[in-house]
Amino acid sequence: MPGPLKTEAVVLRSLRYGEADRILHLYTPARGRIGAIAKGVRRARSRFGGRLEPFFRLQIELHEGRGELLTVTGAQTVSGHPRLRGDARALDAAARACDAVGRLFETGEPHPGVFNLLCRQLALLEEQAGRPHDAEAAAGRAGSLSFRLKLLLAAGLAPQLGACANCGEHEHLVGFSGAAGGVVCGACEAGSFALDEEAHDFMTAALGRALSDAPAAGEEVLGQVERAIAATLEHHAHLRLMPAFAGY
Repeated sequence: MPGPLKTEAVVLRSLRYGEADRILHLYTPARGRIGAIAKGVRRARSRFGGRLEPFFRLQIELHEGRGELLTVTGAQTVSGHPRLRGDARALDAAARACDAVGRLFETGEPHPGVFNLLCRQLALLEEQAGRPHDAEAAAGRAGSLSFRLKLLLAAGLAPQLGACANCGEHEHLVGFSGAAGGVVCGACEAGSFALDEEAHDFMTAALGRALSDAPAAGEEVLGQVERAIAATLEHHAHLRLMPAFAGY
């Protein structure tokens, strides 16, 4: 219904529009992804300052008219993640996290759990910002993949990991099939790719643990996990995302 709207939101993207405006892609707990226009925000004396930039968590006031875009009428910062903006690796990981949420949950359907998950991921990246990159690269990729696995779960796309996705066999799970929707046994492995036991264990643990407790794993294992996530999204959501973590 048209009228004022107050909500928490995370700024997923901020795009220049016209001479002084910005188009915002926002993710909210009760309205999912919404689009809004912030008029005059790029002027030097704008009352919004820099708080409508990507990754800001806001308490935002909007007016909903008849068009697709809502209009921003007020905004207060809940968290601006200032440390994150000084670390290229963490900033890139935040952009990939926001892109994944915006593309996988692109409608106005409410997913408060996804909103909370995104807020937690941004907070964790803020905590990790500034640490030595060599020590954090594997941990950062593991955390980003754990985040994506939880997004799959929220979207109803979590892969079958407890038994063969084709025949139900509980042993000899040696591969992963995006088309089948999960792990497959030796008898059903045609068309699958190899998934080591360590990769299987990582996925199971990541889905069962808190985001802050992502399991540790080596690069080869994480590569298999990322391939499994990508295959699941491609076959069941017809979606290709950027890699979860670029590293630097």
